[in-house]
Amino acid sequence: MISLSRILVGAPWVTLKVSHFLCESEKPKKTKFGPLSDQDRIFTNLYGRHDWRLKGALKRGDWYKTKEILLKGVDWILNEIKVSGLRGRGGAGFPTGMKWGFMNKPSDGRPKYLVVNADEGEPGTCKDREIMRNDPHKLIEGCLVAGRAMGARAAYIYIRGEFYNESSNLQVAINEAYGAGLIGKNACGSGYDFDVFVMRGAGAYICGEETALIESIEGKQGKPRLKPPFPADVGVFGCPTTVANVETVAVAPTICRRGGLWFVGFGRERNSGTKLFNISGHVNHPCTVEEEMSIPLKELIERHAGGVRGGWDNLLAVIPGGSSTPLIPRSVCDEVLMDFDALIQAQTGLGTAALIVMDKSTDVIKAIARLIEFYKHESCGQCTPCREGVDWMNKMMWRFVHGEARVSEIDMIWEISKQIEGHTICALGDGAAWPVQGLIRHFRPVMESRIAEFQQKQQARA
Repeated sequence: MISLSRILVGAPWVTLKVSHFLCESEKPKKTKFGPLSDQDRIFTNLYGRHDWRLKGALKRGDWYKTKEILLKGVDWILNEIKVSGLRGRGGAGFPTGMKWGFMNKPSDGRPKYLVVNADEGEPGTCKDREIMRNDPHKLIEGCLVAGRAMGARAAYIYIRGEFYNESSNLQVAINEAYGAGLIGKNACGSGYDFDVFVMRGAGAYICGEETALIESIEGKQGKPRLKPPFPADVGVFGCPTTVANVETVAVAPTICRRGGLWFVGFGRERNSGTKLFNISGHVNHPCTVEEEMSIPLKELIERHAGGVRGGWDNLLAVIPGGSSTPLIPRSVCDEVLMDFDALIQAQTGLGTAALIVMDKSTDVIKAIARLIEFYKHESCGQCTPCREGVDWMNKMMWRFVHGEARVSEIDMIWEISKQIEGHTICALGDGAAWPVQGLIRHFRPVMESRIAEFQQKQQARA
């Protein structure tokens, strides 16, 4: 093996290159994130102010050079996605390029499929429906590009049953794309055949889990499968399948057009790109907005949602990533950044980036009890820890709401949540356990005082 020092001898240009890279690494890292400029927005019709049909989509730059992207081939598309640092936007945050690459094994004769998870049943989350309702062609083009990267034969978009307008707009857009030769036989004139189908679910939250979604597409009960085998080996109809979130798929064509390096320029390392954020609850202007990853939570709320109702000092807590992520109190909200790593460090998660803001008028115990009731209702009942444990937590939480409990039961419900977490086939058990854990972690004194108040009332009556 030739050493680096021998290569550098008599090669001043190599020395120059090495010193150039050293200088690059010494450059100060980006420390300020957001606001995102309009020219960098991927979703340009998020609020439905423009024509969502094919004519309007073409004006906004969709379907531009799509044929060239397809002809560049699987390896080029996958490389751009990997360079972009895109992580799954459905909650798990798995590296997208790596996940799509799992499909590129030697063919055994079975067709491959892309399944798009548009179930979106997470309370507080409403980003994917905006894409399907107002920018459906971005999703369809994304299916084509992602499908090409996987060598998929077709895409199945599994959409939540309640999303009637969204599924209607999506089907119209698919029909337009077929009519224009953008999908179907010889899609975009690239020689690649690719079909897109819409599958309407029945509104079950559990079908947002990828294997339960596959079961539902196959006409079975929406109950999660044991893994392995993973969907990349045995998925829908027993064929290799990748299940991806709507937002993850929809950004792929823009990344390929503008380059992975453009996308990775937003956000912190390992948390790159732009992201759709939902802001709901006690804010002056609830909204869905596209922003740069790693923007401070406080700036996101104040810039786009008009601030907390009654001012920032009136903030009690925020659930930062949809109902299944643990809440964080105001003291954490002051400084935390909205990305995967920062929120994990704060003992919560980015999830779907759906912020539920609660001011001081909130009965935080009742809010969490209401979420646990939702998870109890939506559990498929397949795993004992989830079926029984979430039911126990639900009964206990409503007693905590009224104060009809003992202080020792706080540790008891914590223990139950830990027995559920990580002991189920899918992550619904985890999603039910984490809100309770967040409540106890940050608001245990509130729970204890509620119990003390109830006991005082009982003694006064006696």
